[in-house]
Amino acid sequence: MDILLLHPPAAKPAEPPLATAILLGHLRSAGITAAAIDANLDACLWLLTPERLALAAGAAPATALRRAIAHLPRALALLRSPRAGDSLARYRSAVEDLNRALGAAGGAEERLSLGDYVHQRLSPFRPADLERLAAGAESTLFRAYFEQELLPRVLALQPRIIAVTINYRHQALPAFELAGLLRRALPQVQLVAGGGLISSWAQPLRQRGQGLFPFDHLVTGPGEASLVALAGNPAGAPLPTPAPVNHFVPDYSFADPAAYLAPEPVLQLTASRGCYWARCRFCPEATTPTQPYRAFPPGEVPKLLVQLAAAYRVRRFHFTDNALPPATLRALAAAAEPLAGLSWHGFARFEGVLDDPDLVAGLARAGCRMLQLGLESGAQPVLERLHKGTDLAVASRILHHLHAAGIATYVYILLGTPEETAAEAESTLVFLEEHADCIDFLNLAIMNLPRAADFGGEFPGAEWQEEPLGLYRPLSDGGWGRAAARRFLAKRLLAAPAIRAIAARTPPWFTSNHAPFFIGAGRH
Repeated sequence: MDILLLHPPAAKPAEPPLATAILLGHLRSAGITAAAIDANLDACLWLLTPERLALAAGAAPATALRRAIAHLPRALALLRSPRAGDSLARYRSAVEDLNRALGAAGGAEERLSLGDYVHQRLSPFRPADLERLAAGAESTLFRAYFEQELLPRVLALQPRIIAVTINYRHQALPAFELAGLLRRALPQVQLVAGGGLISSWAQPLRQRGQGLFPFDHLVTGPGEASLVALAGNPAGAPLPTPAPVNHFVPDYSFADPAAYLAPEPVLQLTASRGCYWARCRFCPEATTPTQPYRAFPPGEVPKLLVQLAAAYRVRRFHFTDNALPPATLRALAAAAEPLAGLSWHGFARFEGVLDDPDLVAGLARAGCRMLQLGLESGAQPVLERLHKGTDLAVASRILHHLHAAGIATYVYILLGTPEETAAEAESTLVFLEEHADCIDFLNLAIMNLPRAADFGGEFPGAEWQEEPLGLYRPLSDGGWGRAAARRFLAKRLLAAPAIRAIAARTPPWFTSNHAPFFIGAGRH
């Protein structure tokens, strides 16, 4: 075999990973023999087997843990059943049982939950910690799974190249431990790391002038062309920087959609790469984009949905675009007939294209169940400082159009942005209260300033001595500060009955992945 793709733990095991499916589809279309393993889902289910849970819990587990383990088969069955959407309370109980059972694997130094993994002593942003894991000097709770389950499968495939996709912070430590085990078991294999987190590290790695042990190659940005080029290289040859590839058709043959933890199987897809707006000052896509903006031909997107539905017998889809392009939204709205029986959700901007009740009604007929919308603030001056390109009057009309059409909204709010004032935060509270009937779900967050965000030299923290690969830098004292913003969120926003009610119906842990299954829940 030429290339094996690995998706390591720990991430939400709700949907098969799109990045892996896109890579697999492109490699096979180029005539390269390739396979993929979702080690994230596998590790989660492996840790949740009764014998391993009993061992992790010990002889005298706490009452809550003992109950969670006893309820686990029922909880897993519910989370994989459409019945999960019948009762948010029953769903919440099942998720809490599952999360508590997963947490038993962590021990004193590690904390594992649904979609997150933290080591109290080791940091994913310290190269020395990553290298100690790779060298075998440290270990994670995934070591036994890697050695007993995953490595035998990899050895049986005998790949020439192994590519590990690391998209999230909570995948980094397990991924480097896995890479070290692979290096020792298969010293001749070329090891490649790519994905969103690796791309975010491009600048600090260039500044360090070195790679990351034990990987032979680090790929930043889209990986398709790089892996095709590497497949044709002799072992050890430098990895070229080929032109980007416009590949959007995923190959999910490696995954069983029904095995994932979702009330109904869901497949991810994307209609674009990068961000067509790319101007928000708090977003690295505006200053150091990891890939140029490219879009799948809008008219082909409905056809891709139909193709994937037929191939994998799935009726629900999740667009993972930074924001669905306006032309794609128009194409989807015009495709109600071929998309009959399918449903989908994804991110969109508060754009003029949605300020059209007829088009929004067309989206609803074409299966749009929910749109995720980054409002960030209910104060126009904040939006202008952030270069969001959002007009609150337009946003208000769009929320009403979506509500009238029966399309749910998942609205994102960002408090504590640079120079934000208490009065501007109050404006956000007022906007949310005034539009509570049009908002189904909320994500309320305090701003972290990305390392490459376009705020010039306004803020300190140019050096990252402790964590050279850190993703964020400190904000200055301009504005009211993170601590005050956090107090406002807890004491003012969540104290407002209308806002508290919206937050209460957001599915715990799985959040937006499972929100489409709870549209309308908790409104009465």
